[in-house]
Amino acid sequence: EMVEEYNTRVIMYEHKKTGAQVMSVLAPEENNKVFGVVFRTPPSDSTGVPHILEHSVLCGSRLYPSKEPFVDLLKGSLQTFLNAFTYPDRTCYPVASTNAKDFYNLISVYLDAVLHPRAMHDELVLKQEGWHLELDGDKLSYKGVVFNEMKGVYSSPESLMQRATQQALFPDNTYGVDSGGDPNAITDLTFDGFKSFHSNFYHPSNARVFFYGDDDPYKRLELLDSFLKDFERPTAPADSSVQWQPKLQEPRRIVEQFPSAPGSTPKAMLTVNWVLNHAPVRPEDEMALAVMDHLLLGTPSSALRKRLTQSGLGESVAGGGLGGELLQETFSVGLKGVSPEDTPKVEQLVLDSIAEIAKEGFEQDAIDASINSVEFSLREFNTGSFPRGLSFMLGCMSKWIYDGSPTEGVRFEAALAALKERLAAGEPVFQTLLQKLIVENTHRVTVDMQPDPELEARRQAEEEEKLQVLRDSMDAEDLKRIADEARELQEAQEAEDPPEARAAIPRLSLEDLDRTEKEVPTQVEAIGDTGVPLLTHDLSTNGILYTDLALDVTGASMEDLELLPLLVRMLTESGTSELDEVALSRRIGTYTGGIGVSTLRTLKHKDGTISDPDDVVFRLVVRGKAVESRVPELASLLESVLLDAQLSNGRRGAEILREARAGLRSAVVSSGHSYAALRTGARDSLLGYVSELMGGVTYLQRLEALQAEAESDWPAVQARLERLRASIVRRGGLLINLTGNGRTLSAGRELAERLARAVPEGGASGEGFVDAWKSRRDELVLPMRNEGLVVPSQVNYVVKSARLFDAGEEGKGSS
Repeated sequence: EMVEEYNTRVIMYEHKKTGAQVMSVLAPEENNKVFGVVFRTPPSDSTGVPHILEHSVLCGSRLYPSKEPFVDLLKGSLQTFLNAFTYPDRTCYPVASTNAKDFYNLISVYLDAVLHPRAMHDELVLKQEGWHLELDGDKLSYKGVVFNEMKGVYSSPESLMQRATQQALFPDNTYGVDSGGDPNAITDLTFDGFKSFHSNFYHPSNARVFFYGDDDPYKRLELLDSFLKDFERPTAPADSSVQWQPKLQEPRRIVEQFPSAPGSTPKAMLTVNWVLNHAPVRPEDEMALAVMDHLLLGTPSSALRKRLTQSGLGESVAGGGLGGELLQETFSVGLKGVSPEDTPKVEQLVLDSIAEIAKEGFEQDAIDASINSVEFSLREFNTGSFPRGLSFMLGCMSKWIYDGSPTEGVRFEAALAALKERLAAGEPVFQTLLQKLIVENTHRVTVDMQPDPELEARRQAEEEEKLQVLRDSMDAEDLKRIADEARELQEAQEAEDPPEARAAIPRLSLEDLDRTEKEVPTQVEAIGDTGVPLLTHDLSTNGILYTDLALDVTGASMEDLELLPLLVRMLTESGTSELDEVALSRRIGTYTGGIGVSTLRTLKHKDGTISDPDDVVFRLVVRGKAVESRVPELASLLESVLLDAQLSNGRRGAEILREARAGLRSAVVSSGHSYAALRTGARDSLLGYVSELMGGVTYLQRLEALQAEAESDWPAVQARLERLRASIVRRGGLLINLTGNGRTLSAGRELAERLARAVPEGGASGEGFVDAWKSRRDELVLPMRNEGLVVPSQVNYVVKSARLFDAGEEGKGSS
């Protein structure tokens, strides 16, 4: 079967002996080969057994008995992707590599891991990855990788809301429990239950196996059969099918608590959530839902998102919109950062806004912009550093895992054409969908999440009480057994793998490596008499021109750098002198594949030596893409965004700061290790200090004052933003990068010359942050001291850092 959308040929097989389903995708132009094995793993409780198994099968197997074969494998692998992840109803094990031998090595290790894991006969694996008891003096405690991970997850307000929403929407099927594991239930998982789950669901008869790339399709099947031939098709296989959740006949409302920091200003969250379908959805309706989701929430100026943001009831939009990774589609939307007493107002706002939009419909230019944005993304199929084959696999799996046609999950041409035809005929497609699937839909749950500063303390007290009751029920022999088992586990963790176990791990030799250097065609020139460097890359891009405008930021003042994240967003979200923010967003969506602004921060690299941590490259990067016929529109929009963004739009500026503050507060709780690492990195390098200033705890601490100033004295903030933009948007610091084929590059050169001449001449003036660092380093740098920060979480994040090399030292790849 040909999938013309992506120029691939799909062949479906069934393994005769076991019944395993196999998809072999022939992609002759794709050297980044992808393999995946996926099992349906619907849990019946919240012990987290699918999640714990995902961890545990990677801890050694029949052919590769070392404790962590994947750690050893990575040392000699060219893998481009190696991971595993647990969904609410399935577990995926994908790998990817551009080297054929490496690819088959990875497949062998993965297949042996999932089919013959050491964890099935070594209970220590469950104790390490799942949970076990330890004795600390006279007190018991729970330990375990997944147990600790999920305690962190259950401290995140967003994660708690997501779980509460899913379980309330699906009270009667497998989605009503937590496949990741509830810390209160994880400790109920027994070794027998663990082994039984693997026996039931990790059999080849329950597997979907996926291959993708330019490798030999027959070799794929031979390798797969060498692992499957030891199994037989079961006479009474375990039922792994996911059942449909019946429709709720009346809307429901639940109130849950999440941990908040004592003494902090209480902020609540609320989302309104729907299950949209109770039977399979037609492909053209799925396409219509995707476009409708973009119309409602896809950009800051989208109809529903704009209403919620401008209401002033919350700090940022919550919910995520359309959810399509489960058997039934969902839609969720609301606000976070809400005053606790205002959550009923948010609920009513959501319901009223959607009803009004369903009645009024969408403006034609909004529909055109959303359809173009969705279509451009589908046709481009740009997955970035993510292997394209893996995106293809996950798309197929959205249907295949529920016994549907796998290719239906990646095809879009027919559905898109049908949608366009219905719209051209004047059918109110999106209004009808909104009315039927949301406004009139009784399968609705409102989730009101209220802050509770005492929740963490209560949880900790409940766990300690549970452990004390358990401790009181034990005699001396029980306690000795627990101490002995903990010691046995520690000794096993610290023990070296035998040489023969390490030797079993497949490795690449020098002869297996491609000695041909992969070069990206690059031409460097100057744009006319402007002196602006132009880099061009003549590559096949399906008629799309990719444009990067990189502007030097090192001339910006240290004091204004904290405003750079705000400036980045305002360039595309505040409108221009001719287009308000809504019109600008729609014009970008209608004529381009998107325009984005970001920053690039790195060190200048020198061959073979360690970089100077104070010798930074810091660029503001404006990226845009368009098909060849739309390059003139792209040029006009890039010029407007860069030079004419209305920094006087204080309303939008204050909204952005509120959103940033809410997002950062949540991120610090759920990803504390990242922010602790940023904090330590700010103590001895300019790059580390700047990163902390613009996105770390220091930035979070400054955001409150910035937000207050934005709301009370926007002209003062605007003046700083104007100064910051003027220090950056200068021809002397501009570099333009173009990627496309011959014809699109010709159009791109005209774009580049237009933009180079439009940007004001000269470089930055005044003391930039690099000069400030050199002259005031001791005053600016964070003190070199140990530090502790308190966050409302059940887990601690600890980071210790030190400089390993000094600038100028010779760097060796082995170190």
